[in-house]
Amino acid sequence: MGRALLLIDLQNDYFPAGAFPLWNTEATLDAVERAIGRARELGVPVVHVQHVADPAAGLSPFFNEGTEGAAVHQRVLAAAPDAPVVVKHFADSFEGTELTKVLGDLDVDELIVGGMMTQNCVTHTAISKAAEAYDVTVLTDLCTTVDEMIHQIALHALSPRVRLQPWEVALG
Repeated sequence: MGRALLLIDLQNDYFPAGAFPLWNTEATLDAVERAIGRARELGVPVVHVQHVADPAAGLSPFFNEGTEGAAVHQRVLAAAPDAPVVVKHFADSFEGTELTKVLGDLDVDELIVGGMMTQNCVTHTAISKAAEAYDVTVLTDLCTTVDEMIHQIALHALSPRVRLQPWEVALG
């Protein structure tokens, strides 16, 4: 059994030119690239999760299917071009997706999680009922959200349920 680096919603709409830019995205993106590099050195597989708004629900403010904003950020894809991409429609990356199958195929029992937004998709995935099958670590410096306070509040809320570490400790 092994680990996987799970990267949630590192998509263009959350970056400065996107429809819903978040706080601290450049520092987060730099850390994500370094963490992917380290994971690859260690033989830890990377899995991308991409949120696509459900077209049946109508037009969304962002992440609409087929738009540049919904695409995974080019630098993230370039750092892990062979990583599987799991498409989701809910905050929980396991809900209605192939994530459990992908992780099973990779023989994963430990999830190392980063992504956007800390208080939403990262949290919902980390404490998902399906995530209980894994040892979960949330990488505090590979997550971001609308501002630093919300980010810190979300991390504190996660603290009794999952391990919180900077990426260099988790992938040391």
